[in-house]
Amino acid sequence: MNCDTIVLGAGIVGVCTALHLQARGRQVTLVDLKDPGEGTSYGNAGLIERSSVVPYAFPREFLRLLRYGLNRESDVRYSPCHLPRIAPWLLSFWRHSAPKPLAAATHALRPLIERCVLEHDALVEQAGLEHLIRANGWIEIFRCPRALRRAQQEAQAMSAYGLHFELLDAAQLHAREANLSPAVCGGVHWLDPKTVTDPGNLTKGYAALFSLRGGRVLRGDARSLRSEAGAWQLMTAQGLLSAREVVVALGPESNEVLNPLGYRLPLAVKRGYHMHYAANRELKHSLCDTQGGYVLAPMDQGIRLTTGIEFAAADAPINEIQLRRAEALARQVFPLGERLDPQPWLGKRPCLPDMLPVIGPAPNHPGLWFNFGHAHHGLTLGPVSGRLLAEMMTGEQPLTDPAAFSAARFS
Repeated sequence: MNCDTIVLGAGIVGVCTALHLQARGRQVTLVDLKDPGEGTSYGNAGLIERSSVVPYAFPREFLRLLRYGLNRESDVRYSPCHLPRIAPWLLSFWRHSAPKPLAAATHALRPLIERCVLEHDALVEQAGLEHLIRANGWIEIFRCPRALRRAQQEAQAMSAYGLHFELLDAAQLHAREANLSPAVCGGVHWLDPKTVTDPGNLTKGYAALFSLRGGRVLRGDARSLRSEAGAWQLMTAQGLLSAREVVVALGPESNEVLNPLGYRLPLAVKRGYHMHYAANRELKHSLCDTQGGYVLAPMDQGIRLTTGIEFAAADAPINEIQLRRAEALARQVFPLGERLDPQPWLGKRPCLPDMLPVIGPAPNHPGLWFNFGHAHHGLTLGPVSGRLLAEMMTGEQPLTDPAAFSAARFS
């Protein structure tokens, strides 16, 4: 079997990359061990995060670091036995979170963040998936008046990025979400983002559009990728597949393909969990408790609680500690019903220490391209980063300067 381009990875980033290449006349085959939308793209909080113009940085306040060191917080947890392995990466993350490099990362990501909703809107309309999208933003809630004042001041400073929001006191917030408990004292309603009621089905819907337009979706192990006689070859369940170009969009598994080719990119995993709960009361908006480090999102499967960050080995067993901490806090602010899932879902966010994805050509292999490392914003940036890479691969003028996303920055 032959095609122009193989895209490895059928998550939101890979599927959107395949769609954009297909729209530019490329014959594309999408390959994954699983069905589209079955990995990290399935289990996120469903936020198309237009308001997150500043990347999630490593905290630098001493008292906050001390609290995290005690390993009792709900938003960040680490496995003690994994800490020595992840420590060099965390140190690099901390260095890149200093004001100057963080400002550079913010500047590089801004054109992508600004277009994230528009690029999703286009694909949603083409795929007929409007029933999965809500356009009422999301609300950041607070249980501490001091934290609320600080967050509202920070929100006002974000006006320079063209964001729209409303500052809510307790009465205004409870008017929008009548079932919140009195423990919540106010919030910030971010109006620009959209939310998705089933992120996995959104990715599947995009993949169905790709197939409807003539694209192939095959089962195959990306680790079988080989370069032979100027072509890239891969064994699939349907036989040997060959193409002159290949895109690695495997998220947290990308290094399993790249390490044998000689690439040593500092890709780490931030693990996270979700659980669905019965909706005993109405929840109209997705809510983020920044202090607690969790999101409550009304989904088709129930109310989804997603946790913050767990640093542990990617293949370590599920550990419910963080989920239980977040659930206990969430029950203080909203009447969650019983658990609906037999066990927590575990996802793996692919993260690089400078908070930027890798988008562009491989430095040492013609015809090999990268699109991974989107950290907390895979769903948000899938369509726009797919467009950016497709523009680079087909010689179009890219929507932004891609230099900041080059894999060569780690050489």
